[in-house]
Amino acid sequence: MFEDWSCTASQIGVSDLGDKPMIFWYCIARKINDIETSMTPAVIFLEQKGAQFQVLEYSHDQMTESYGLEAVEKLGLEASAVFKTLVVALDSGEHVVALVPSRNKLNMKQLAKSAKAKKATMAEVNKVQNMTGYILGGVSPFGQKKRLKTFVDSSAISHDLIYVSGGKRGLELQIVPTLLSEYLGATFVSIAE
Repeated sequence: MFEDWSCTASQIGVSDLGDKPMIFWYCIARKINDIETSMTPAVIFLEQKGAQFQVLEYSHDQMTESYGLEAVEKLGLEASAVFKTLVVALDSGEHVVALVPSRNKLNMKQLAKSAKAKKATMAEVNKVQNMTGYILGGVSPFGQKKRLKTFVDSSAISHDLIYVSGGKRGLELQIVPTLLSEYLGATFVSIAE
């Protein structure tokens, strides 16, 4: 964790670091802030489990309409390996999470059938935020306020590694697909179209 805690004079706008203790503490504070920006409930959840994962960050464009495809483009990833996290309301009143590749749509009929419901619709934005603790475009399957039953498109299994939201826009987590079943009890089913 401390391997890159160096701070150069030019990075903080002085000509010489000399031996100024305040500059040292400034550098420490800046590094701690950098670490905290990627510490989301999802990252904390995986760290507490001792999971193997990697955090990837990119600069989120507020004007983007497809968060998953933005991650594909900005991180240079294969679209079929980047999964978007959707929260869905079932006719039973239950809410579930569905993960599908970023270029695909969710097949609501197939998800309803898999969840033993008659009908499925996208959840209301305020319910998504209240249940998961995340905003749209940053919903992670991990570390949600209320753990929801999770369904993952079966195409995930064909990848050694997949990418899911890290809990905020501009943050992706690289994981092995089996972490979803291991830590969330996720079911792999064909739900993408």
